[in-house]
Amino acid sequence: MKEADNTVKPHNMELATFYVGKALCGIDILNIQEINKHFDVTTVPQSADYVVGVLNLRGRIVTILDLGRKLGLSQIEDGAGNRNIIVRSQEEHIGLMVDSISDVVSVDMDKVEPSPSNLNGVKGKYFQGVLKTDSSLIGILDIEEVLKE
Repeated sequence: MKEADNTVKPHNMELATFYVGKALCGIDILNIQEINKHFDVTTVPQSADYVVGVLNLRGRIVTILDLGRKLGLSQIEDGAGNRNIIVRSQEEHIGLMVDSISDVVSVDMDKVEPSPSNLNGVKGKYFQGVLKTDSSLIGILDIEEVLKE
């Protein structure tokens, strides 16, 4: 009779990484609908300072947030590398404007450390944890916490 395999396999996650200013952040790719550079945005009067506006994405209205301002960093500067990361949260699509997209990184969740109270000027409450690599520190964003307010 074959013995049961009781070893626990490490939980892995794929992170799409991107820059907000000099801060390297990541989001679980399962939370991302798409990444685009569509910037035909209509401003929304009297909205929060981090709301860039809304855009029509194939018939769906998507609110675009300046992730730099939302995280308490500087505003995302207009540039050729800017992208919108479209995520789905509570039956709504939200676009997160970032400075540039980096790589997709495979993460062993056992190597993720708790986030500090402040990471590159960003409040720790916005992060699920941090991942140290040979060359950088990646803050893993908690999308629901970022979009809560």
